[in-house]
Amino acid sequence: MTDELESTAPIGFASEEIDPTVSTRAARLKWVVVVDRDLPPGRAVNAAVCAAAATQSSVAGLLGEDAADAEGTVHHGLPWSGCSILAADAAALRAIRAKAASYADTFVADMPALAQETLVYADYRAALGKTAAEDVAYCAVSIVGPRNRVGKLVGKLPLLP
Repeated sequence: MTDELESTAPIGFASEEIDPTVSTRAARLKWVVVVDRDLPPGRAVNAAVCAAAATQSSVAGLLGEDAADAEGTVHHGLPWSGCSILAADAAALRAIRAKAASYADTFVADMPALAQETLVYADYRAALGKTAAEDVAYCAVSIVGPRNRVGKLVGKLPLLP
């Protein structure tokens, strides 16, 4: 069972916490996606998007309300509290994931490299099921948790170029 499935307390924003009128730095929770800096650009973007998709569907209150432009065209809500996409080497990525997953009040979604090596989701699940946890390589890790803790976890990692 994964760390995410073992968590019993939901992580996210209560409706009364959502305030799109303040700086993203005022939000109680911080959202970051850390990507393996050695991935080629297309695979790095794919990994970040996949990890973010898993996060958005599991963490309440991340997206703001839809917005309309001057002509009335609707643009779907974006992360009102922000989301930074950072870069790290594979070893740092693994360490950050492990540390983040050790906190009960921190959500972690990851993109194992096996997911980019298969074209059929059932094949990915089967391959992952045969891989020891210590042998899983990660392309990206998405983390949502208390602002100070997440800041310490990612330190001074650079933005993904």
